[in-house]
Amino acid sequence: MLIHRFIYFPAALLIVALMSSCVSLSDDSAPTPKQQKVDFDVVVTRDGKVIPAEKIGMMTKSSPMVDSSEKAGTMDESIPFGLMGVDEATGSLLIDNAKASFDGSSYSLFLNPYIWDVPVDRVLALSAYYPFVNETTYNEDEVSYLIPYSVEETSAGPLVSKTVKQAVAMLDMVPLVFQHITNDIGYRICDVTPVPELQGLVHLRKLTAYNVASAGVFKNDINLGQGLWRRQGYYRNVVVFEGDAKVGVGSQNEKFVGFNTLEDRMADSHRYYSIPDEIEMGKQYVEVVFDIDGFTLNGFYYEPLKNQVARYMLYGLLPDNTFVYGKQYTFHIGIDLSTVYTQITFDASVAGWENAIYENNDEF
Repeated sequence: MLIHRFIYFPAALLIVALMSSCVSLSDDSAPTPKQQKVDFDVVVTRDGKVIPAEKIGMMTKSSPMVDSSEKAGTMDESIPFGLMGVDEATGSLLIDNAKASFDGSSYSLFLNPYIWDVPVDRVLALSAYYPFVNETTYNEDEVSYLIPYSVEETSAGPLVSKTVKQAVAMLDMVPLVFQHITNDIGYRICDVTPVPELQGLVHLRKLTAYNVASAGVFKNDINLGQGLWRRQGYYRNVVVFEGDAKVGVGSQNEKFVGFNTLEDRMADSHRYYSIPDEIEMGKQYVEVVFDIDGFTLNGFYYEPLKNQVARYMLYGLLPDNTFVYGKQYTFHIGIDLSTVYTQITFDASVAGWENAIYENNDEF
């Protein structure tokens, strides 16, 4: 049985949306409350690398999803993103976990009036994350904020934007580039049996990923523009596939694993999000349950077999045995029936009688 892997690092732009935000003055000392509009030019990517929008076309809220062979990451309009803003000169927090919610046409929020009272050339280090959570906290000593995450909270992996440094006077347009901070994981499968008589007999019945890291806290360093996951020791088992699907023979007929079908396109496959993890020997593995059709070999009929189990360990497959956040991993599984039906050759011979004389014939 074989398993090998490749790591796919797409730099494809997944979704482009223009979002706007409104701010207002509510300080009683201000003669007249004045609204100041702040636009968020938002781009979502896999790993922070952006393809210019004109190369694939801009999208609006009413546009269909970009038709891509990759699974697209999306921002659910019903789930707000959170905005943090730090005074670059002092490291103090000026925008504290502000919630940007969708109002039917754009994302909007009202920033505290004192932000507009600072010198206009004061630089803010702005960063955002999605989906919004109330428990986000700021650590002034480390100039970073902590984002708790559990995979149970959303069907999409969390996103964090690159830090944008901008003077208060220039807050009319803030470009936010979100990137994934979890792993997107999926599988491909084929029959790699070398014996022609044993090929094309496999039916995939179930595929389960065991010990998938699923909860943690992301420490986002605003100065460095990068972060670090702190796992919380919560692991789950993910049933990727359950059904009955004939497995194709050879790598040329390899398919992506879907919920209950095998698919040609990655976009139609069943992929899941995982918090980046360190792979330990004997811990993380994939279990494949499959059936084998009946067949005839060398004049002998072999009955069909049900619920055969093969396990594939992840240890040793990735560099440094570590998942890197923001990356997409697709593991290739090859089922080899020649390891199930192993032919044994007998070299038989008959030796002569032993020439021995026994005094007691009863013992002979």
